[in-house]
Amino acid sequence: MTCCIPTREEVDLVATQGIETDDAALLTLARRLGDGTRQLEFAVPDAHCAACIRSIETGLAALPQVKTARVNLTRRRVRVVFDPDRGPPSALASAIRQAGYHTYVLDGSDDGAGDPALRELVRALAVAGFAAGNIMLFSVSIWSGADAATRDLFHWISAAIALPAILYAGRIFFRSAWRAVRVGKTNMDVPISIGVILATALSLFETIRSGEHAYFDASATLLFFLLAGRALDHLMRERARSAVTNLARMAPRGATRLRDDGQREYLPLDEIEPGMMIELRAGERVPVDSTLRTGAASFDFSIVSGESAPVEASAGTELPAGANNLGGLVVIEARRPSADSLLARMVGLMEAAEGAETRRRRIADRAAAIYAPVVHTLAAATFIGWLLMTGDWHASLLNAVAVLIITCPCALALAVPIVHVVAAGRLFERGVLMKDGAALERAAEIDSVAFDKTGTLTIGRPRLMLAEGDSEAILALAGQFAAQSTHPLSRAIQRTVPVSIPTLNAVEVAGRGVEAELDGKTWRFGNPLWCGAAPDALSTATEVWLSEAGERRARFRFEDTLRPDATSTIAALRAMGLPVRLLSGDAEGPVNAIAAETGIQEARARLLPEDKVQAVAEGHTLMVGDGLNDAPALRAAHVSMAPTTAVDIGRSAADFVFTGGALSVIPFVIETARRASAIVTQNLVIAIGYNAIAVPLAMAGQVTPLIAAVAMSSSSIIVVLNAMRLRLGTKASRDSAHAVLATESMA
Repeated sequence: MTCCIPTREEVDLVATQGIETDDAALLTLARRLGDGTRQLEFAVPDAHCAACIRSIETGLAALPQVKTARVNLTRRRVRVVFDPDRGPPSALASAIRQAGYHTYVLDGSDDGAGDPALRELVRALAVAGFAAGNIMLFSVSIWSGADAATRDLFHWISAAIALPAILYAGRIFFRSAWRAVRVGKTNMDVPISIGVILATALSLFETIRSGEHAYFDASATLLFFLLAGRALDHLMRERARSAVTNLARMAPRGATRLRDDGQREYLPLDEIEPGMMIELRAGERVPVDSTLRTGAASFDFSIVSGESAPVEASAGTELPAGANNLGGLVVIEARRPSADSLLARMVGLMEAAEGAETRRRRIADRAAAIYAPVVHTLAAATFIGWLLMTGDWHASLLNAVAVLIITCPCALALAVPIVHVVAAGRLFERGVLMKDGAALERAAEIDSVAFDKTGTLTIGRPRLMLAEGDSEAILALAGQFAAQSTHPLSRAIQRTVPVSIPTLNAVEVAGRGVEAELDGKTWRFGNPLWCGAAPDALSTATEVWLSEAGERRARFRFEDTLRPDATSTIAALRAMGLPVRLLSGDAEGPVNAIAAETGIQEARARLLPEDKVQAVAEGHTLMVGDGLNDAPALRAAHVSMAPTTAVDIGRSAADFVFTGGALSVIPFVIETARRASAIVTQNLVIAIGYNAIAVPLAMAGQVTPLIAAVAMSSSSIIVVLNAMRLRLGTKASRDSAHAVLATESMA
C-alpha cells in the first residue's frame, strides 16, 4: 500500500536542492560504516509489493558501488550500503527512478508535519465516498424504472460527478502505475488502474450511446473500497510498528553544549561528539550515551531495564541515550556519537526485523514476483474466453476487469514481514530486541537451551571472598592484570585490589585470561588450569590465579549470586519440553552447585570457547551467554540471546538482546517465536488460498468489479489483523508471566 508519500512542497524542495544529483551532499548525508562503505536511505513511496521490491533491488544491485540494497516495505524505504570509491552515490537515486519509482533521499530528520501518506489517502477516500454516495442516489432512481430521458440525464449527472472524482481519488493508483509502465515495469497498481479505467470508460461509452446500464456508481464505489482498504492497512501497519516509532521519539533533537569558554550553544543530535559536556535539565532526555559528571539526580532507566522506578545517579554513573532526567540540572559528558548510542542501536535492531530475508519470506517474494504477468494473462484469457463463448464483449470486459482487481499479491507480500513487525514490538515491550525476522524463525525451531553461568544465570557481580599472594606487590600486579580484562571476575578484583604499577602490555585470551611478558617470563592471570594448576589441586570454588612461568604467585576466590528468576525460568523451559544445559568455563564445584540449585540436569565445566562451540552445534540450540568467551558459541548456535550488560562482541554475536536482567523473557521469546511461526503459516495459507479461490470465481463470471474491490482489500486487512493477534498473547503465557512475577517478588 502507499506510505511516506511526500507532499508537493517536499518534492519541490528536494528538487530545488538537487541533493540526489550532488555527490558531495549525498556523501555528507551518508553514514560511515567503518570499513570504507557508507549507507544511505531513500524513500520509495510508490513501493507496494514484492514486485516493487524486486525491481528496486535488482536495479540497485547492478551498480558496481552497491554492496547491499534492501527495501523495507512497511516503511517504504530502501537502505543502500555502497562503496563511494567504486561509483558516485548520485547513481543510486537514478537507478531507483529508472526502475519506475519516485524517490528522495532521507537525512534522518522528521519535520513533524505528520503522516503525508495518510493525509492523501484520507482526502482521496473522502472524495471517492462523496462521489459514490451521490451517484448511488441517481442509480436508485434508475433502478426504480426511470424512463429513457430521465435515465440519460441521471447518467450524465453521474458522469459529471464521477469523472473528476475518479481522476482525483484514483491518482494514487494511476500515478504509481504510470511510473512503472513508463520504464517498462509493472506493479500491482497497473491492473487496478486498468480495471478502474476500463469500468469508467465502459460507463461513459454506455452513457454516450444512451445505453441502459452505466457503472459510474461501481467505479466510484470501487475506488472507495480500494482506498478504504489501503487506509486501514496503512493505519494497522503503523500500529504494528508503533514500538519502533515510540522508541525513535525518545531521542531528543539536540542538546545544550557547555563550551570550554563557559558559553552555551544548542547542537543538533548528529553534531554531538564524544567528550563534549552537555547541560541536562529536569524533564530532558539524555541525547547520546553519556557519563554523569556533575550534579546528582534521579533518572528513568525504563528504556534499558524495563522498570520505570527512578534510579539515583551520581558522578560517574553511565547514562544511556533516551534516559529521562527526573531531577535537577546536571552536566553529562558524551561517550558515543548519536549513531552509535544504545537508543540508535535499539531502533536499528527493531527496523532490521522488518526487512529480514527469511526462508518463508523468500518463498512469498518469489510467488508475488510473478503476480503481474500472470494476472494480465488471466485477464486477457478471461476476456477472450467469454467473448468466444458468448459473443458479449460487454460481459467479457466486466469479467476481465473483475480478474484484474480481485487478485491480491499484497496479502502475500505482507504475510511474513507484518508478523515480524508485530513480534518485534511485542518483544520490545518486554525488553527484548530482535535483530531480524530470521532469528525469530530459528527461535521457533529450537530443541534445547544452553546457559553460560557467570553473568547469565548469576547476576555477574561476583564478590571477592579471598585474595592471597606472595606479597603486596604481587597483589598489585594482579590488579593491573585485572584492569586489562572485561570479565566480571576481573572487575570484582579491580574494585578491591589497588593498581600501583604502570599499564601492562597485556593480551586478553578469550576463555582463558590475560597474558603478558615481564622480564623475559610469561605471566598469566585467569583460568587456574591455563595458569599451570594441576587438576587435583583445584578448589571447588570459583578461582582466578596469577602465575609466573607456570608457578602460582596469587589466587583469588569468588562467590556469585544466582539471579532471582533463574530457577523459575529453568522450570518454565523444561515445562515447554526443552532440555536445559549449563556450559561453563568455571570449575566443577561451582558449576555443579548452580546446576543443582536451578534444576539443570546436564552441566559441563572447564569448557574453553571452542568446547562451547562444539556443544551448541548439536541440534537446534538456543545459547544464552554474555562474556567474551561466549561470543563464538553465540555465533555458532542455532539462535542466541545476550543481556545488554554483555560485552560488545557478545551483544553483536547474539540474535536477541534483552535490556533487563530478568531471565523470564527467554520462555517468552520462545513462546512468541512459536506463535509467530504459526501465524506466518496461517497468513501464507490465507493469501494463497484467497487467490486460489477468488481468481477462478472471477474468471467464471461470478464476481462483479465492485465485489472484487471489497475482496481484494479485505484479504490484505485480514492478513494484518491475523498478525495483530500476536499482541494479544495467550492465557498460558499470561499465567506464566504472573507466576514468574510472583516468584521474583517473593525472592
